[in-house]
Amino acid sequence: MTQTLSAPPAEATRRPGPRRRRELTYAVYLIPSGALFVAVILVPLVMNIGISLTTWDGIGSPRWTGVANYTKLLSDGDFWASFGHNVALVIAMAIIPAAIGLVLAAALFDVIGRRFGPRTASVLRACIYVPQVLPFAVAGIVWAWILAPEDGALNETLRAIGLGSLREDWLGNPKLALYTVMGVMVWVQIGFPLIVFMAGLQRVDPSLYEAAEIDGASWWRRFWYITIPQIRPELYVVLLICTVAAIKSFDKVYILTGGGPGNATRVPAFYSWQNFFEKTQVGYGAAIATVLTLITVVLTVVFLRRQARAEEANA
Repeated sequence: MTQTLSAPPAEATRRPGPRRRRELTYAVYLIPSGALFVAVILVPLVMNIGISLTTWDGIGSPRWTGVANYTKLLSDGDFWASFGHNVALVIAMAIIPAAIGLVLAAALFDVIGRRFGPRTASVLRACIYVPQVLPFAVAGIVWAWILAPEDGALNETLRAIGLGSLREDWLGNPKLALYTVMGVMVWVQIGFPLIVFMAGLQRVDPSLYEAAEIDGASWWRRFWYITIPQIRPELYVVLLICTVAAIKSFDKVYILTGGGPGNATRVPAFYSWQNFFEKTQVGYGAAIATVLTLITVVLTVVFLRRQARAEEANA
């Protein structure tokens, strides 16, 4: 019995040539960014990891020591103290600005925008965002003048209003320096969450607020049960970006306090720089930088997963 073979369907014989060519065309545009990623990020990262496994003073040939720098790091009290200061900066640069920015964004969007118009809300938003666009080299010098112990604006204002007993060396007192830096960081960072949250509020259905207002819900209840759940993806974005910025903070500490007084405001990024350039312990400084990179990558993965789940919940 002869079996007749049926011809394959047209879809099976269709060649994927045009689609493949389109994909290759799109891939060409990735070459510049891919080359830049390899040259600026991947190669220096691999070199840094390699150096972290050596003992090197920056001159001559590095000497291989394996994981000795990382073993030393685990028992280095100075590193763990600096890491504790970094946690304080995460609070000042991520958690507090996110909380304040969320409340301000909801107030500008739901109260100021309604009563005084979107133009007023936009002007206030721009004013709050100004510190974010200032180079910190400029902002840090201005704050150093404001917080100067002798003739700084803050101490002079306290003296003028009869509170001279509260005058302090805000950046020179080991007990106050870290809290002072945290205060400046809140001022710097608060504009970024505000902008992101107000952008997120633009996609929230206004009927949700109108229905809640008709039902007699107060502003705080609308904020808690509508605003926060609706912009949860933006909240994760803000926390991720601000946390990474806090972890790699160097310029702010360098300009305001130089890690001092003593080691009161030293953070791991500054500690890594000290080992690189002041102590010429390049391998140890590279180990600190590698640990910070690993922490940053882990936090990024965690936040991105939480953000994806939040977006799925809002879909």
